[in-house]
Amino acid sequence: MTTTPALTLHVLPPSHPCMTAEAALRLKGLDYDKVSLTPGPHAEEMARVYGEANTTVPGLLVGDEPVHGSCAILERLEQIEPDPPLYPEPIAEAVREAERWGDEELQDLGRRLPWGALHFRPEAMGTFGGGGALDPAGTDFAISFLRGTWKYHGISAERLAADLAGLPAQIDHVDALIAEGAMGGEGPTAADLQIGATLRVLLTVADLRPLIEGRPAEGVARRWFPDYAGEIPRGAFPAGWVRVRA
Repeated sequence: MTTTPALTLHVLPPSHPCMTAEAALRLKGLDYDKVSLTPGPHAEEMARVYGEANTTVPGLLVGDEPVHGSCAILERLEQIEPDPPLYPEPIAEAVREAERWGDEELQDLGRRLPWGALHFRPEAMGTFGGGGALDPAGTDFAISFLRGTWKYHGISAERLAADLAGLPAQIDHVDALIAEGAMGGEGPTAADLQIGATLRVLLTVADLRPLIEGRPAEGVARRWFPDYAGEIPRGAFPAGWVRVRA
C-alpha cells in the first residue's frame, strides 16, 4: 500500500491559479494543509520555500518536494492520484495544449483586467473580502494599494485597452475548446480548472459579463467555481474600451 506524502499548499486568497490547484486537490480527494500568505511579503516566503526564481503562488510541498505553479501542481497530483483523471485518454494531449494556453495566454487577464477595473472603482475592492463597498478611509487605502498593484503587474491604460480589445477572441477560443471536447465534459479536466478559474475572476467585472454570459465559457466557470466574492460595478472601464459583443 502506497502512502500519500503530506501535502502543503501555499496560496494567496484572491489568486485564481491557487483556486485551480485547490480545486484539483479537492477533486482528487487528497488531504492537504493550506497556508495563506500575505500579499507583498508572500514573495519572500515563496522564494524561501520554492527557490529564488519562484516568488509567485501557488506552490505545493509534496513531503519535502517543492512543486511550483498551477500546471506543474496538476501534473504532480495526477501522478499521486490518477483518478478521477485531469488528463483523460484519449484527449490528454488536447487537454494539455488547452491548459498551456490557459496558463500562458489567458491567465494574466485574470490579474490585469480586475485590478485594472478597480483603479477606476477602488471602493469595490472591499467586495473581494466578502464585504461591501469601502468607506472613504478604506478607499484611500485601496487607491494606494492599487498603485502598487498596477506597478507589480505592469498594468497601464494602453495595455488594458489592448487586453480588452483582444478579449472577445479569447472567449471565442474557450468556446471552441469546449466544442472540441478538451473541456466542458461531465467531469473537469485540467483545462476546465485552469481556464475556468480565470473566467470566474473575470465575471466579477460587470463590464465584462456581457462578453461571457450565456456562453459555454460561462458554464465552465460557474460550474467548477460557483463561489467567488467580488463585484466591480458596470462603468468601471472608460466608455468604448470594452468591445460590444456581436
